[in-house]
Amino acid sequence: MRISTLPRLLLGCLLAGFWGGCMRSESGVTIKLAHGLDQTHPVHLAMVRFGERLAEKSGGTMRVDLYSGGQLGTERECLELLQLGGLGMTKVSSSVLESFAPAFRVFGLPYLFRDEAHRWAVLEGEIGREILAAAEPVLLHGLCYYDAGTRSFYTVHTAVHTPADLRSLKIRVQESPTAMAMVRALGGSPTPIAWGELYTALQQGVVDGAENNPPSLHLSRHYELCRHYILDEHTAVPDVLLISRHLWQNLTSQQQQWVQEAADESAAYQRELWAAATADALTAIAAAGVEISTPDKAAFRAEVRALHEEVRRTQPPVGALARRIAEVIP
Repeated sequence: MRISTLPRLLLGCLLAGFWGGCMRSESGVTIKLAHGLDQTHPVHLAMVRFGERLAEKSGGTMRVDLYSGGQLGTERECLELLQLGGLGMTKVSSSVLESFAPAFRVFGLPYLFRDEAHRWAVLEGEIGREILAAAEPVLLHGLCYYDAGTRSFYTVHTAVHTPADLRSLKIRVQESPTAMAMVRALGGSPTPIAWGELYTALQQGVVDGAENNPPSLHLSRHYELCRHYILDEHTAVPDVLLISRHLWQNLTSQQQQWVQEAADESAAYQRELWAAATADALTAIAAAGVEISTPDKAAFRAEVRALHEEVRRTQPPVGALARRIAEVIP
């Protein structure tokens, strides 16, 4: 099990007298759910819906307290709190899960999915459930995937139209070995930086750009600094809603059913929100003067072909997952 440090919140949790990331009382259970996104983000709104549906299903005996905007720590810290039992639930990018459960590395492979139909056939099918279950040995119980769209590059000064344009550029990536390998394969210099610190890093020239989906580029206001957005759509890395296994195992089978049903319903709701948010975000950043371009993706696919081959050679389980994903027919 990977636990690097004891986050400061755990001591407060213990002093407050609760364990498993929840408060228990005669009236029921209150689960603490923390994440790093803004309260206007479609994923946050989906988690609000999750809490509402859980309360309805449980007749008010289960409720969710949401902590947004990184109030309780970074994504990695929240995962570690779940492992320790000091937090009930969190939402993280699957990229951050790579260091906890290697099966999630497959999602970081560029151009893994043929299209959106293929992606959801995988995530909602046998392979998607198998990857969620891969976090069980490290005390993390995966509930569902949230749509995080496709990730593309955005830069401050240099417009990127081909892989050659990325050479020597410092590109912010998530704390993901696969994401770093992808940027290197394309000629850039990957620089892991926490999401909450990225605006300042772009402003101060610590990095030349980053990569993310349209709603995140818009809601973070990174478009104020980054005037070039290339829709190369290199990866489609989902978000993952998780619950501490400590908490999950202490719920009754009925409570577990309510939690899973509420999570699934929130995921369906979030996909609807995401489609609208993506269209709105692209319209808004274009109106703000951001140059949006669509490249020849074949050139980008060619540059990362060697990365796929290296993964098959050095990480056989991940390579095998990628081959199985390629065989899925929607």
